[in-house]
Amino acid sequence: MRKTRTPLAPLGLIATLILAIAGVGLWHLTQGTSGLGIRDLLLHVVGHPDAPRDVNGVPVSSILSGSRIPRLLAGVTVGFALGVAGILLQSVTRNQLASPDTLAVTAGSYVTLTAVAAFGISVPFWASGLVAFAGGLASATLVLALTGAGSGRGGSTGTTKLILAGSAIAMALDAVTGMLLILFSQNTTGLFAWGSGSLSQLSVDASARAVPVILLGLVAAVVMSRRLDVLSLGDDDTATTLGIPVRATSAIAVVIAVLLTALSVTVAGPLGFIGLGAPVLARLLSTRIRGLRHHAVLIPVTGLIGALIVLLSDALLRAVLGAEQAASIPTGIPTSLLGAMVIVILAMRMRDQGVVRAARANAGARRGTFTSAQARRRFLVVLLVAILLLTGAVIYGLLAGSLWLKLGDVALWLRDAAPDLVGGALDTRVPRVAAAVLAGAALGVAGTVVQGTVRNPLAEPGLLGITAGAGLGAVIATTLLPDGGRPLLVALAVATGLATFALVTVLAWRGGLLPDRFVLIGIGCGYGISAVTTFLLLRANPYDTPRIFTWLSGTTYGRTFPDVIPVAVVLLMSLPVLVILRRHLDLMSMDEDTPRVLGVPVERTRLGLLTLSAVLAAVSVVAVGVVGFVGLVAPHLARALVGGRHARVLPVAMVLGAAMVCLADGLGRSLIAPAQVPAGLMIALVGAPYFVWLLRRT
Repeated sequence: MRKTRTPLAPLGLIATLILAIAGVGLWHLTQGTSGLGIRDLLLHVVGHPDAPRDVNGVPVSSILSGSRIPRLLAGVTVGFALGVAGILLQSVTRNQLASPDTLAVTAGSYVTLTAVAAFGISVPFWASGLVAFAGGLASATLVLALTGAGSGRGGSTGTTKLILAGSAIAMALDAVTGMLLILFSQNTTGLFAWGSGSLSQLSVDASARAVPVILLGLVAAVVMSRRLDVLSLGDDDTATTLGIPVRATSAIAVVIAVLLTALSVTVAGPLGFIGLGAPVLARLLSTRIRGLRHHAVLIPVTGLIGALIVLLSDALLRAVLGAEQAASIPTGIPTSLLGAMVIVILAMRMRDQGVVRAARANAGARRGTFTSAQARRRFLVVLLVAILLLTGAVIYGLLAGSLWLKLGDVALWLRDAAPDLVGGALDTRVPRVAAAVLAGAALGVAGTVVQGTVRNPLAEPGLLGITAGAGLGAVIATTLLPDGGRPLLVALAVATGLATFALVTVLAWRGGLLPDRFVLIGIGCGYGISAVTTFLLLRANPYDTPRIFTWLSGTTYGRTFPDVIPVAVVLLMSLPVLVILRRHLDLMSMDEDTPRVLGVPVERTRLGLLTLSAVLAAVSVVAVGVVGFVGLVAPHLARALVGGRHARVLPVAMVLGAAMVCLADGLGRSLIAPAQVPAGLMIALVGAPYFVWLLRRT
C-alpha cells in the first residue's frame, strides 16, 4: 500500500477518530439495564413529542445523567489519558513495549489508593490523585533507574530487561495490594473488581475534575513534541548537539505520563494495557500516513485511539454478555486481553537479545576457582546447611500459628497421644507443611530447568505463564465444575498449565526457541490468562471470591494429604529423568552451538525439559496455589553457592525452594495470627526485591 502524501491526512485521521468515538459513544449510551434503546435516546435528544419520559418508572434524564453519561465520559477521559501516557513512555524509553502497566506505574498508583482505603482514610478526589501520582511516580522511577531507560546515557532500553523489571516490581506491588485486600476486607469491599478497571460512575464529577488536568498534560506534551521527535531517533549525542536537554525532557515526559496514569486510576481503577495498545496502533498507522510520526500529531491521535478502544471494549463487553451479566465485569478485562495480544505479537517479531549472559559467566567463574575436590566438599556443605534450614522451617511450620506448640506436643501426636486441641492443630498443620515442602521443591526444580534451557537466570515458571495457566484450570474446576472434586481440579490444573506452555512454545517457535522471545511471549500469555481468571472469579458466587482469591495468592490453607500426592508422584518421577539429562542441561545453558556440535538434539531436548518443568509447576499450583519467584530465587541462590553444574544445582535448588515456601507459609500463619497472610504474598514481598537486585547486577 502506498503512503498517503497529502498534508491533510493527519487532520483527516483525527476527524475520523472523533467521528468514530462519537458513533461508538452513541452506541455506548444505548447499553444498559434500563431498556433505553437508540430510538428512545434519539427521540429524547431532539425533543420529539413521542420521546419517552421514563423507562420502567425511571425518568430518561435520570438514566442518562445517573449512569450512562458518567460511564461514557469516564471511558473517553481514561482512554485518552492512558493513550497519551503510553506514547510518552514509549518515546522516552524508545521501547514499543513500554506502557504504564509494563513500567509498574499502574500497580504503584493502585497500591497507594488501596492503602488509603484499607486504613479508612477519607480523602477528596484531588488528594486521591496526588496519592496515586506519588505511588506511580515511585514505581516508574525505580523501573527506569534499574533499566537505564530515559537516562540520557544513550541507546535504547533492552526490551526483555524493561519488561522483566516492570513485571517484577508490579508483582511485588500486587502482592502488597492483595495483602491489604485480605487483611482489611471490610474497608476494601469492591476494590478487587475495581482493581481490574471499572467505568461504573455515580456522576460526572470525577471525570469532569480530571479533564482540565488531562488537557494541561496534553498541551505540555505537544509543546515538547519537537524534542520528542529528536529523542525518538535514538541518538542522545545528536540530541545534545542540537540543544535538546535529554535528561530534563525525559524526566518531564515521565512525570506527565505518571500524572495522566494516576488520574485514570483514580477515576476508573487500573484499566489494563490501553497505554500499550493505543501507541502501538498509532505507530502502525504512522507507517501509512505521512506526517503522523511527528509527536505534535502522534500524541493527540494516540489519545483518541485510546478513548476509542476503551469505549469499544466496554460496549462490546455489554453487548456480548448483556447488560445484567456485564455489570459485574470490569472493562479492564477485555483491555488486558488486548494488551496481552499486543505483547505477544510484538515479541514474535523481535530478535533475540541474549540478556544476562554475564550472570552465567560469573557463575562459571565462581565454579572455576575451586578444584574438583574443593567443589565437591563445598557442594556437600551447602547441601547439608540447606537441609538444616529446611528442617528448621518444617519445625517452625509445625509449631507456629494461632496456637503455639512445643516439640513434645509433636512427639505426643506421633504416638497418637496428644490432647484434642493439640491433635486438631497438628492434623491441619502437617498436611500444610508437607504441601509447602513438596510444592517448593517442585518449583525449585522447575525454575532450574527453565533457566538452564532458555539460558536466562531471570526466567521462571511464573514469568512464562505456566503457573497462571494452571491457576486458570483450578479456577475453572472450582467455579464452573464444582462437583468434579479434587481429581478434576488436579487434571484441569495440569492440563491448562501444559496447554499454556504449548501455546507459548508454538508462538515462540520461529527459527527455534530463542530465550528472550520465549520469555516475553510467556509474560504476554500470562497477562491474558490472568485476565480470564479474573473474569471467571468475578462471575462466581460472591461468597467464594475471597476464598478463591486467597488461594490464587498462594496458600496451604485447608490442604490435606490427597492434595500432596500429585506433587510427590511427579517430583519422584522427574528426578531420575533430570539426573540422566544433567549434562544436557549443562551444555544447553552455555550457548546454542556447543550442544549441537556435541550431538545433543537441542530443540527436542529443550522441549522435553520445558514440558517436564511445566508439569512440575502445574502440580505445585494444586498444592499451594499460584506462588511466584521461588522458581527464580532458589535456582539462582543454588548456582551462586555451588557453581553452574546442574548435578549440584538441582538438589540444592530443590531443598532451598522447599525451605522458602515452608518458611513463608509458617510466617504467614503466625505473624498476625489469627489472621493469615498467603504464602505466595510473603514470597513475593521478598522475591521481588531480590529479583530487582539481581536484574540490577546484570
